[in-house]
Amino acid sequence: MATDVIVPTLGESITEATLGQWLKQPGEAVRADEPIASLETDKVAVEVNAPAAGVLAEHVVSEGDTVQVGAVIARIQEGASAATAATPAVEDRTAVGKAEAAAPPEPAAAPVVQSTPAAYGNHDEAEEGGTGGQTLSPSVRRAVLEHGVDPSKIKGTGKDGRLTKDDVIEAAKTQPAVAKAAAPAPSVSAPAAAVSSGEGRKEERVRMSRLRLTVAKRLKEAQNTAAMLTTFNDVDMTEVIAARTKYKDLFEKKHGVRLGFMGFFVKAACQALRDIPSVNGSIEGDDIVYHDYADISVAVSAPNGLVVPVIRDAQDLSVAAIEKTIGDFGKRAKDGTLKMDEMKGGTFTISNGGVFGSLMSTPIINPPQSAVLGLHRIEERPVVRDGQIVIRQMMYLALSYDHRLIDGREAVTFLVALKNAIEDPTRLLIDL
Repeated sequence: MATDVIVPTLGESITEATLGQWLKQPGEAVRADEPIASLETDKVAVEVNAPAAGVLAEHVVSEGDTVQVGAVIARIQEGASAATAATPAVEDRTAVGKAEAAAPPEPAAAPVVQSTPAAYGNHDEAEEGGTGGQTLSPSVRRAVLEHGVDPSKIKGTGKDGRLTKDDVIEAAKTQPAVAKAAAPAPSVSAPAAAVSSGEGRKEERVRMSRLRLTVAKRLKEAQNTAAMLTTFNDVDMTEVIAARTKYKDLFEKKHGVRLGFMGFFVKAACQALRDIPSVNGSIEGDDIVYHDYADISVAVSAPNGLVVPVIRDAQDLSVAAIEKTIGDFGKRAKDGTLKMDEMKGGTFTISNGGVFGSLMSTPIINPPQSAVLGLHRIEERPVVRDGQIVIRQMMYLALSYDHRLIDGREAVTFLVALKNAIEDPTRLLIDL
């Protein structure tokens, strides 16, 4: 009996997705609830699991196709085995071309990692891979291809013995020679690269990911709609750095997470948002919506682009809880396992370009929010303190805001309040 594999409900207001990767090919055995495909939505990648055990009979859609919620994307032959499914697979190929159908089948037991650039996003992603009958997650497959290791020779430390990204990276460190020899050659089925008449000059065309398209659309919409303006200030990070240096070991021992700078900035931002409520507001039609809570969106770099998960009710969280939440977001963004509900809403955004070395920038508002704070790199600079030139650890701050709602006075007052709290962290404890 054939069972249809359909696109699951993807979340509120999301009606379609892009078929990003097939994790299983026709003729392969699948287990119930085993991931067989990866869908890319406007926000995150979502795996589609097999509704029943059997053999994947056919792909109904191709990688890169847009699919609607509820649409059939594949069919599974229940109760069949990979051996009995071989004949239908050959018949399907015959319909495409006799020469292709005549090709001898590959041994099913040999673990293999195929290098086929995806039809979207990062073109170095693997389409599929397995070890010991397991299906590798997208992040693990990427790591396998990047480091050129054999997944069948790596012992997994994840749940049920599954491979993790860290397992692959560690194996690559200890097996450099094997990694180099096992590096996969470019697949012949890769998107065509246009080569010009000049020797060594190449161009490659890949489809934009749905995530990248959505980010581009929303940011351009923000530029076209908001009366956007940016104001700057600088902050002396010396006291925060001293506090972090003094307590980081005790903090990590007690809370199980490293003490960073984002916890301080999120707490300081919540305090400033409470005092300057327009910065935490939004415009809906002819109305202004003010929020008595601070849902802080934190920009996180993921393999397929920027994602902005939300720290809910950040005003009620401790620095430790904030750091744990941000750390979890960062890890799951790299693995592609963030949930769509975690990226909905948000009243204010913090983007830390300093981790990449940015000196100064003008961040773009994340609609329907009305402001975004940009953090930048920390560097020693000469400043004047009490009539003396001293060296201090300084950072530039940038606040981009919608001038339709926020006046310059309010924007500057917000940055000054943030600056005062960071330069004297005690203010965060006594609520000044």
